[in-house]
Amino acid sequence: MASTSDIRNGAVLKIDGQLWAVIDFQHVKPGKGGAFVRTKMKNVLTGKVVDKTFNAGAKIETANVDRRDFQYLYKDGNDFVFMDTADYDQLTVTEAVVGDAANFMLENQAVTVALNEGLPLYVELPASVTLEITYTEPGLQGDRSTGGTKPATVETGYQIQVPLFLEQGTRVKVDTRTGDYLGRVND
Repeated sequence: MASTSDIRNGAVLKIDGQLWAVIDFQHVKPGKGGAFVRTKMKNVLTGKVVDKTFNAGAKIETANVDRRDFQYLYKDGNDFVFMDTADYDQLTVTEAVVGDAANFMLENQAVTVALNEGLPLYVELPASVTLEITYTEPGLQGDRSTGGTKPATVETGYQIQVPLFLEQGTRVKVDTRTGDYLGRVND
């Protein structure tokens, strides 16, 4: 058992038999009354996000989460196959657990998989990845001005917004948390 002082972003708590990942927390000490911890948590299995408040010093149960390095191998139907980089064991993860990370994963990419008692909870990607634009409308003369964007499809099939001057075949850096274009990559 732990107390509310152990709550951190990314911590996984066990509440009523379900696992909840802490997305955001705030320790509040009002002028009157006791302190409390306000949290925003995401159900690890269903993806539901809820707000929950704990009194300061309350006992909470934390779940043992093992974050291990894996390499994404391939997609098999609706499942994704990963290889543990330490012992080369393969792990099959469902599409629901992978979630939005699938939009940014290429074969042989290094990822972190969080496991609880051998059960995959979620897949963590690096903060940004480099992807190639496979389709976008061609740029026109004069499209060098700032501020304008157009849709572009990257090699994973995901669509992002890029500046007007970018063309097909350009490699770009993409933020895996928001899907935003971060810049061109010159190889």
